Amino acid sequence: MRCPFCQSDDTKVLDTRLIGEGSQVRRRRECTSCNERYSTLESVDLNFPRLIKSDGSRESFDENKLRSGLLKALEKRPVATSSIESSISKIEHKLMTQSEREVSSSIVGEWVMEELKSLDEVAYIRFASVYRHFQDIEEFKSEIEKLMKK
Repeated sequence: MRCPFCQSDDTKVLDTRLIGEGSQVRRRRECTSCNERYSTLESVDLNFPRLIKSDGSRESFDENKLRSGLLKALEKRPVATSSIESSISKIEHKLMTQSEREVSSSIVGEWVMEELKSLDEVAYIRFASVYRHFQDIEEFKSEIEKLMKK
């Protein structure tokens, strides 16, 4: 690892810790040339399958879009950040364990709805109303009745 201060290649690791439920490693480093200290983060660089959108276009998986969608649905709801991050990890794990190189975005949308249903029913209805393009109150009522039966 090159020192960000003096660009020297000679650095040493002072401390190593697991963070993010063990999915990342934080290392505290010191440059042996200038003695400056800094931290680095290591995480696995995974190749997620590409997503096939409803219009047939393809795009790379974007964790930030996933997080944004969940946060919009969960806005002003009493759900812990750790629960949201856990749901994101579950969805990413499902995506990574797919044997296909491309996955329909509708499958990912269904996984998001499953996670929201377990996190917060109001957030689930919010997301479902946009995702499934609810047109009238009857569609809301029908989805709420399904939730109440379970």
